[in-house]
Amino acid sequence: MDKDTWTFKDLKFPKPDLRAFVDMNQDAIRRVEEAEDGETVLEIIFEHNQFLRMINDLLEVTFIRQTQDTTDEFYAEEHRIATENAPLFDKARVEFNEALYNSRFKDYIEEKLGPMYFVNLDTRKKLFCEENIPLAKRESELMSEYQRLIATCNVTIDGEEKNFLALQRMFAHEDRNLRKEAFKAFSGFLNGISERLEEIWDELVKIRTEMAKNLGYENYIPVGYLKRWRVDYGQEEVENFRKQVLEEIVPFCNKLFEAQAKRLGIDEVMAYDEAIVFPDGNAKPVGDMESMKEKLVEMFRDFSPETDEFISFMLMHGLIDADANRPGKAAREYATMLASKKAPFVFSFFDGSAKSLKNICGSLGHAFATYRSSRKQPIEEYYTSSADIMEIHVMSMNQFSNMYAKNFFGDDASKYESYNLHEILTFIPFGVAYDEFQHICYSRPEMTPKERNLAWRELEKKYMPWRKYDEDDTFMECGGYWYHKHHCFLYPFYYIEYPLASVNAMEMYKKFIEHPGKAWRDYLALADMGGSNGYLETLRIAKLTPPYEDGAVARAISYGKSVLEDYIEKA
Repeated sequence: MDKDTWTFKDLKFPKPDLRAFVDMNQDAIRRVEEAEDGETVLEIIFEHNQFLRMINDLLEVTFIRQTQDTTDEFYAEEHRIATENAPLFDKARVEFNEALYNSRFKDYIEEKLGPMYFVNLDTRKKLFCEENIPLAKRESELMSEYQRLIATCNVTIDGEEKNFLALQRMFAHEDRNLRKEAFKAFSGFLNGISERLEEIWDELVKIRTEMAKNLGYENYIPVGYLKRWRVDYGQEEVENFRKQVLEEIVPFCNKLFEAQAKRLGIDEVMAYDEAIVFPDGNAKPVGDMESMKEKLVEMFRDFSPETDEFISFMLMHGLIDADANRPGKAAREYATMLASKKAPFVFSFFDGSAKSLKNICGSLGHAFATYRSSRKQPIEEYYTSSADIMEIHVMSMNQFSNMYAKNFFGDDASKYESYNLHEILTFIPFGVAYDEFQHICYSRPEMTPKERNLAWRELEKKYMPWRKYDEDDTFMECGGYWYHKHHCFLYPFYYIEYPLASVNAMEMYKKFIEHPGKAWRDYLALADMGGSNGYLETLRIAKLTPPYEDGAVARAISYGKSVLEDYIEKA
């Protein structure tokens, strides 16, 4: 157990000296070229990684503190400077990687660090060119502006001020009038900033298209795939996955929403009704907020010796920001990593609701995986995996929380499992729609904002035929809903990784119900591997099925589907 008493709030990192880094990098390149044996090259790699960890941690700390308070001008400026210099560090890193790639001891390095080391180096090389440095700076400015705009949301509902995420949590309120009021405010807020959001998105699409052409590609789609580290599957497999979702999940979700309308006693489920699964409200917590937080810690202490050790580390070092409605807090949830301290950080909005419990358990699942892999893997490269793997940790931990529903929700425990399964299944069609939307936007960068919005509305009708808006909500009816998801603006082509991982998580949960010990061993193996293997090999070792294989979706969702079918019959 780590006995060091540092805490995140007290961490200070000196600004990196770009000149010193360039000099160090050039010296490392020279030493690699002059090395007499592979062991010497390996030592240089470890030294170089140590310096990179310090720089990456500075970037992460400034990012975290900026999202903790988007109104803090100091950290906004620090983050701007750090991200502005990031492409210069990337350039130096690519130059060092090139020396390793050309080293006569390449085979020795690969033997010691595994084949993914050079796969990663090659991917970074494909993604870098000098001409893109100024474009990357402008891209970063636009992404920061998007986050600041979303964080300006501050509306009053039911006598309380709500930020953007707290406003969305109101969609699960048992009072339909309040849900409707919250959704109207949500739509109105987005509509009020939509003109600037359209401009930001249009410029981002054009910048990213130019970056792709500088790299030798026709459009941004293959670049987006490379940035997501998809090196062993591509567009064809993703299309086949979307096809399975359309055939296997969309019809069942239609059935779920028809049953939901009957339970709620309404003619049809509107967009602001989708998140409320039960007529008297979703599972309600037993106890106040502090007791809920205590139960969350107890859950991780009780679940396994591994999760007990992890949660103790997170609490000791102040690595969880779970405030639910703090003014200026960025409207997003994430887990990230301070590599030099092998310390994950969780940024969440925990208000005790069923949704917030699901979300924070997922973020802690992500953090748990990086906590494990950073202690098992030899280099920072492998501390995290690609998001299509990492999100399996997230979604699986969401489902594992069902085992502790009684502690959190008392007599509403069965409601929580039904809600959790309902949400993961009904989310998948939205996720694949969002992915297809990005393919459309980047394959046709000349589209106007109106054409993009209409394309989104058509995808809603295709993958979410139950989605209905009030007649007077012209903003949503004309395709404005997609603007609120930051992934499109900040992390192109990320979103499909949620549906892919959701299917694997349902497969993992089914396994956990049937053979809990075996499932937990497979989950630990998944976490411990980090990014040391490719996507397909990682799934194989964890005994999971690639979700895009024919029939994979139907098999993976079978248990969750049966639970929900039983609930519909009983209801």
